[in-house]
Amino acid sequence: MAPQRKPSSVSQRIASSPFYFALYVILVLLGNVGNTTVIGVVGESLLRETGVVRSSDVILVNMAFSNLMVSLVRNTVVMVSDLGVEIFLSRDMCHLMMGIWVWLRSANVWSTFFLSAFHFQTLRRVAPPVISLHGPRGPPRSLILGFGLIWSLNLIYAIPAFIFSKNGDENSTETLMLVSSTTRPLMGCIWDFPSAYSGLAFATSSMVIHESIPICLMNITNLGSLLTLYAHGHTRNAANKSQDAPVVTRIPAERRAAKVILALNILFISSWGTNVISVNYFNYNRGSSTEFLLIIARFANMSFIALSPIVLAVGHRRLRAFIKSILSHLYPFG
Repeated sequence: MAPQRKPSSVSQRIASSPFYFALYVILVLLGNVGNTTVIGVVGESLLRETGVVRSSDVILVNMAFSNLMVSLVRNTVVMVSDLGVEIFLSRDMCHLMMGIWVWLRSANVWSTFFLSAFHFQTLRRVAPPVISLHGPRGPPRSLILGFGLIWSLNLIYAIPAFIFSKNGDENSTETLMLVSSTTRPLMGCIWDFPSAYSGLAFATSSMVIHESIPICLMNITNLGSLLTLYAHGHTRNAANKSQDAPVVTRIPAERRAAKVILALNILFISSWGTNVISVNYFNYNRGSSTEFLLIIARFANMSFIALSPIVLAVGHRRLRAFIKSILSHLYPFG
């Protein structure tokens, strides 16, 4: 493959710029604290409620959990490395960490799509689901199956990362970058594919499976949700006079949920798309703008994880109540 400028200079530039580094730390902390708050508040309400388990809240907890894992295992480690703490792992540990990075990042993408798909499927129901108060508690089996498929299939996809990686040293440079795993050598771990062509084949499949397909599906399900809400709105007067009234009374709440999910998808697509363009520019072009685009990729890689809890707090009643409670304690006379 063609020679490239050392990606480590990207870290040096971020670490040497107070603005870049402060912004980077803020995004990492927002991701850690925000997603922990979502898991704690929404998860606590799921455990406390008896009888009905809200599937949407279970999906939110799963998405926040995947966000938090990526933020802790990847973004926080990058931040510590930028502080000047040099850690070099053994070959076996690099196999493990590269596999975990690919697995978590890939599962994170599909967990985000799962929220949009669930809301679209909920809106297409003719009537609210029938829930037995005396039945077993817990999320529906279909939801558990969906989570199982997301985490297990992405683990299978990550198998090459457990194999085709190795440990380097402080002079190592990355010859291939994947959006789903790395935009720089971290802890000395780099890709080690048998050939440049096999590496690019894996990167291309990653671009299709974990970038293009989820973004297209998110757009389709989101557009479907908006069209469904539009159709329900036009039939509200007629439905209020019929037995379908319970469905129509849920339309305002569903419309708010659709706006929140749409905002999440726009945030995801913009951050993910910026990352995709930057990283694939490195893989296939490597012109004079490589270093700048890798800095953009670094921040875009974290923006969704950092900002999605804020979007959720705007649209989720319990999260809003929790934040208002915190603010009232911090500013009692506000």
